[in-house]
Amino acid sequence: MKKRILIVDDEEDIRDILTFNLQAEGYEIETAASAEEALKKISQECDLIILDIMMGGMSGFKMAEKLRKDGNTIPIVFLTAKDTENDMLTGFSIGGDDYITKPFSLKEVSARIKAVIKRSSDKKSHSETNSLTIGNLIINFETKEISINGETVVLTKKEFDILAMLASNPSRVFTRNEIIDTVWKDDNTYVTERTVDVHITRLRKKMKESGMLISSRAGYGYRFNVV
Repeated sequence: MKKRILIVDDEEDIRDILTFNLQAEGYEIETAASAEEALKKISQECDLIILDIMMGGMSGFKMAEKLRKDGNTIPIVFLTAKDTENDMLTGFSIGGDDYITKPFSLKEVSARIKAVIKRSSDKKSHSETNSLTIGNLIINFETKEISINGETVVLTKKEFDILAMLASNPSRVFTRNEIIDTVWKDDNTYVTERTVDVHITRLRKKMKESGMLISSRAGYGYRFNVV
């Protein structure tokens, strides 16, 4: 079955060139010239949204924020003419899955789309089986345990929650504050960014060779690497 992509951009030229090239790669394409129009067109059959950030009316960020608040988990790839750290972090913090700057390479867009759709498909599969296997590492989301080379490794609740958060969203970079807000939730009054670093250091050590799957990006945060 063809994957369906919704392209949301107020520039007709951008919509046309993306439509032509992605249709040539076998995708089924639908377009919208505004966030407002896009919200009326989104359906469960949509596999991915390519979303421009700077548009008249509702911005791409506002649209993405609304979708996530409504429980919509369709993967989102942001398009923007601005290449700043703040924009990138904002995009990821509101639930974006990737970020491409204009002008872009069509080959890059194609590669990013394939990677995001694959990650989304893998994530659904993992949630259905309640476990995730990466090499010698098995993460069991039901029992809240991990095993390495068949040996069970005991993690604290915070360590497991951090690992589950990162592994469930491979390649996505999470800031330390995002990890604090998700893992510590309302009990984060005295939690600092250093606390996150300490927990991840301990987690990596317990994971042995699999600890290399968790990497840091200076100035951004942590990510779980796709194998």
